[in-house]
Amino acid sequence: MKKVAILLACSAMLTACAPEVGSKDWCENMKEKPKGDWTANEAKDFTKHCIFSSDEE
Repeated sequence: MKKVAILLACSAMLTACAPEVGSKDWCENMKEKPKGDWTANEAKDFTKHCIFSSDEE
């Protein structure tokens, strides 16, 4: 049980390092990532947040 708790804590720390989807940092990271490596969800989110973003939100 202790190993599971340690594994979950490590996972939480690693995911906290990734920029939030739709943020300026995330958009910059996606621009650098080869398009062939994008998932369908990443492509959709990139289009929504980085290309057709609205400053009103």
